[in-house]
Amino acid sequence: MAGQNLKGFARIYAAFFHSVRGFKATWMHEEAFRQEVYLFVIAGPLGLWLGETPIEKTLLTGSIILVMIVELLNTGIEIVVDRISFERHELSGRAKDVGSAAVLSSLALAGLTWGLIMWPNLPF
Repeated sequence: MAGQNLKGFARIYAAFFHSVRGFKATWMHEEAFRQEVYLFVIAGPLGLWLGETPIEKTLLTGSIILVMIVELLNTGIEIVVDRISFERHELSGRAKDVGSAAVLSSLALAGLTWGLIMWPNLPF
């Protein structure tokens, strides 16, 4: 890969633009990631508004950010598996299933976080 010998600020600069390309590619090719970004656009400000302490605000918004991070990692797994071969293989399917399970786990954690923080504030 080009730029493997970069050092210092040049390496950080190049890494930043690789990351931007990764976000763009994921946005363009992964509907689930777009849905999670839309969720964050709504839930992020809502979490900052509903959280009563800085810790609650961080947990509410951070749990949604975690979902997006795990989705990025899952997308990376899927891309690598597809790059190797489109042929059905037990290990390829297992790798994709494990990535999907990680996304589901992060969604469950976000739901649990929101539920536990919001439950005491519900009007019943």
